[in-house]
Amino acid sequence: MANLKFSESLIIRASAEQIFHFTQDYDRRLSWDTFLTQAYLINGATEADTGVKAYCVAKNGLGMETEYVSFQPPKVTAIKMTKGPYLFRSFLGSWTFKKRADNETEVVFLYAFSLRFPFNMMGRMIKMVLQNNVRQRLRDLKKCMEINR
Repeated sequence: MANLKFSESLIIRASAEQIFHFTQDYDRRLSWDTFLTQAYLINGATEADTGVKAYCVAKNGLGMETEYVSFQPPKVTAIKMTKGPYLFRSFLGSWTFKKRADNETEVVFLYAFSLRFPFNMMGRMIKMVLQNNVRQRLRDLKKCMEINR
């Protein structure tokens, strides 16, 4: 099965440093990430970093363990799925923070995944649902960063 891939981006009025650190603070993750009901670091980790694992549960009840494969403040962070719902054969994600102007940052969420049979037969629909969720997450992040400053 071929990888499915999409990206979404949004300009947020805040510095890349502020947004990067806010999004990677698991004590505050659920204050903006409306896609999740649980989000925490595992194996005794207290801060996100390369090699650190996290566990997140979506509102639909599906949970996923991920490992940070890149952590480069304040520019990019990337994860890969290490354990997850059966429907995913693989899952990768990156968040990029690009300074655009004084106190303006373009935040780009990029996701790539492949699905197991028979879920691969619904690949376009699953991609559409995930992409809509990512759009909403970015809007919620923007609202949180711009209103709560």
